[in-house]
Amino acid sequence: MTKTLLIKNARVLVTMDADRREIANGAIFIRDNVIEQVGNSADLPHSADEIIDATNHVVMPGLINTHHHMYQSLTRVIPTAQNGELFNWLTNLYPIWANLTPEMVHVSSLTAMAELMLSGCTTSSDHLYVYPNGCKLDDSIEAAQKIGMRFHAARGSMSVGQSKGGLPPDRVVEDERAILQDTQRLIETYHDAERYAMQRIVVAPCSPFSVSRDLMREAALLARSHGVSLHTHLAENANDIAYSREKFNMTPAEYAEDCGWVGHDVWHAHCVQLDDDGIYMFARTGTGIAHCPCSNMRLASGIAPIRKMIDAGIAVGLGVDGCASNDSGHMLGEVRQAMLLQRVAHSQTTGPDAMTARQALEIATLGGAKVLNRDDIGALKPGMAADIVMFSLDQIGFAGAWHDPVAALVFCTPSNVAYSIINGRVVVRNGELASVDLPVVLERHNQLAFNLAEAAR
Repeated sequence: MTKTLLIKNARVLVTMDADRREIANGAIFIRDNVIEQVGNSADLPHSADEIIDATNHVVMPGLINTHHHMYQSLTRVIPTAQNGELFNWLTNLYPIWANLTPEMVHVSSLTAMAELMLSGCTTSSDHLYVYPNGCKLDDSIEAAQKIGMRFHAARGSMSVGQSKGGLPPDRVVEDERAILQDTQRLIETYHDAERYAMQRIVVAPCSPFSVSRDLMREAALLARSHGVSLHTHLAENANDIAYSREKFNMTPAEYAEDCGWVGHDVWHAHCVQLDDDGIYMFARTGTGIAHCPCSNMRLASGIAPIRKMIDAGIAVGLGVDGCASNDSGHMLGEVRQAMLLQRVAHSQTTGPDAMTARQALEIATLGGAKVLNRDDIGALKPGMAADIVMFSLDQIGFAGAWHDPVAALVFCTPSNVAYSIINGRVVVRNGELASVDLPVVLERHNQLAFNLAEAAR
């Protein structure tokens, strides 16, 4: 049966359409999983199978998370990794992650997705690159199907261990032929190329310091033969640059181009240390970037030149990155930090004009959609997927901020959603997840986190 949903009386409805309309007393009419009408409440139908009153709410497109490692929610604030830069942080955590189990991947994915959804995220990528003890990407995919998140599952991989000059221990790397075979299996089993797809697969070797040049090139060929996107880490910190120059006699951007890792179907995480030539190359080739401000600050990697990248025409989305390097998965909080960090970066020049609240929200919606190579999410207009979030202004954090409710979402204390609709389905209602029993999930998650830490002692 056809189902209709009407959201009406919004204090402000943020469309992110071509005109960037913000509609007072706004409304959205949804049929099944697609937006059919957007406008003033008085001009839209007054009846539907379900009606949600958005009085005193900001209604906007669901936020899009373009980089995450959901399993890392099991290893937040591990003491030995609290104060390390990227390579030190990784070497302290690899031995712990070597004891992951399929249940740990599944439950940690549920936990990470729940945190994202409550913070306004409706679409997320996830980069799983550690597969010990029978773990599979299927464990994460099943979690997304259960909780109802729109999901781009990135089949990560590591193949160059310490014995071959790589960073990870040999016991957490895989055979390259097996990596490519499993990646193809996942594409053939799960990838949905259709409009409004809830599930897509991404080909995603972990990083230039953990896989071979051959795997990078073969992965690109595999992805393009199946029409799927490519994703990896690149130019995250100064050590990353030094490794690339020593091993390949190239900058990370030059190496990416040499391996075929540029184009509209590619996005790279971080790019904190991307130089001007790299920025020009990414702009020229249509290569995207996932900006992860909290993780970059936490690991002291630096400040990515996001203002320069956007001005050059690069598609930039936001990512919360792993919950062991953030240590949060709050998407609206990441929007706030993205805005503030660019202001700090440009304190001696443009200052606060370096990024506005609305520009930060645009990165988290339209920017993320472009990075993920999608034209059906990121805006509220007819024909788009019904991915919608609602934030209540009746909270202490927004007291006195009703002068500009849209900017308040970014400037004020990061809030959780009152409602979230994904693909036309209400998954958060009155601030509570409707698709899973969160207390039960968290209890099991905390027990598994304890078990994982103990196994490495």
